[in-house]
Amino acid sequence: MIEHKALYINGRWATPDCADLLDVVSPSSGEVIGRVPVVSTRDVDAAVAAARVAFDSGEWSTLGVQQRAKYVRAVRDGLVSRADEIASLIAAEAGLPIKMWARVDGAMTFFDYFLDLADRLEEPEIRKGPTCNVLVHKEPIGVVAAILPWNAPLAIAAMKIVPALLAGCTVVLKPDPSTPLHAFVLAEIFHEAGIPPGVVSVLPAQREASAALVEHPGVDHVSFTGSSATGRIVGQICGRQLKRCTLELGGKSAAIVLDDADLNAVLPWLVGTAFMNNGEACVLQSRILVPRGRHAEVVAALADAASHLVVGDPHDPTTDIGPLISEAHRERVEGFVERALQAGAKAVIGGARPGALDKGWYYEPTIMVDVNNSMEIAQEEIFGPVIVVIPYDDDEHAVALANDTPYGLSGTVWTSDHARGLAIAAKVRTGNYGINSFGMDPCAPFGGWKQSGLGTELGREGFDEFQVAKSIHLPGNWNGPSFIGPDI
Repeated sequence: MIEHKALYINGRWATPDCADLLDVVSPSSGEVIGRVPVVSTRDVDAAVAAARVAFDSGEWSTLGVQQRAKYVRAVRDGLVSRADEIASLIAAEAGLPIKMWARVDGAMTFFDYFLDLADRLEEPEIRKGPTCNVLVHKEPIGVVAAILPWNAPLAIAAMKIVPALLAGCTVVLKPDPSTPLHAFVLAEIFHEAGIPPGVVSVLPAQREASAALVEHPGVDHVSFTGSSATGRIVGQICGRQLKRCTLELGGKSAAIVLDDADLNAVLPWLVGTAFMNNGEACVLQSRILVPRGRHAEVVAALADAASHLVVGDPHDPTTDIGPLISEAHRERVEGFVERALQAGAKAVIGGARPGALDKGWYYEPTIMVDVNNSMEIAQEEIFGPVIVVIPYDDDEHAVALANDTPYGLSGTVWTSDHARGLAIAAKVRTGNYGINSFGMDPCAPFGGWKQSGLGTELGREGFDEFQVAKSIHLPGNWNGPSFIGPDI
């Protein structure tokens, strides 16, 4: 049992406004494994006020980027030194297999990319215009509310806080209340790294306090990752306030297997991208589109491969698929499958709870066929280890099926003909795509189209989300400096 009774606000461990504690339940056992403070709206006010003072009156926003990078590197080193502890906590509270998804490695790639980018940031630019010269300078946007999901909490935290801090922003980090335990270790690392007071606070807030954070007039930018339904609410609030936001939301992505694909080479990728992260991933390739003539072959190969996935304790290094996050979420996943069966679909494999696991919120890897693309199970994000296999007639039909979704986050095409793959990639309406490849490289801007979100994370474009451009018009006889630094 891990119990925290203080919140990390304004560079110290503060007594919460409310004495109540929130249970943290293990998805592996259904048992309480920890307790953390219930966050109130007053705690939110305190954290935002501290961030506001640190940005408006402190030195953080005016430090040179290399000085800020020293603090961020210290945070990175702290994460590395406590990597095993953090991975164990994430496996325990999120159910993510320690074999891969609970590890800190993914977060480290984001730290390393943005730290390297900070070393290469160009100085402000003087542009020679038709009427005058202009110094174009980028400044930090201000106080950032970084709101995290439970399905990849540490990696997504790094995607947000690292560029925000390097850009000169202050951050109120809001982990999901389902997975707060590792975030308290992260707060300890912030403190040990010497991050100045108010620059980062950590609040595992529930619904009321989370809404107060988004609505808070002291917040300049909301960076949110979560469901499209909640993203709409966040976007509406930010729209009313004309507040900037980045929304990384859901997906229902399609993997297109072309008729010339080498199935032996493709199969490990298809299985990995279809069932990754317990099926709880926005970039999941949950629709497998296959040539009608190869449908039976591909389904049989997928079913055989999925049958060998190990479902079990996420702390076991042999486990491929751990439990879903909660009992309610498993029931939601079951509901999608049950309605699909009633509509005429068939489960080739899975479609049930594993009989050998009588505790925890486990669900078998499930492959559904006899599905048409208009069915609920092919249109809605399930967020579980459930995929559909849909036949197509030709390349144009495959592209049409891939685009027939309210989402536009990810997608892949698998082929022996790279030119053909590129032609398909250009036609699929999604923000991220892979040709015989899948991943999230930190150099690549990551963002969704349609109901998959607004704005961009990762890449230089993701860094720019936390800055605003200022144009300083210069006199014709300007002889001052060509940059703005800490001493200007």
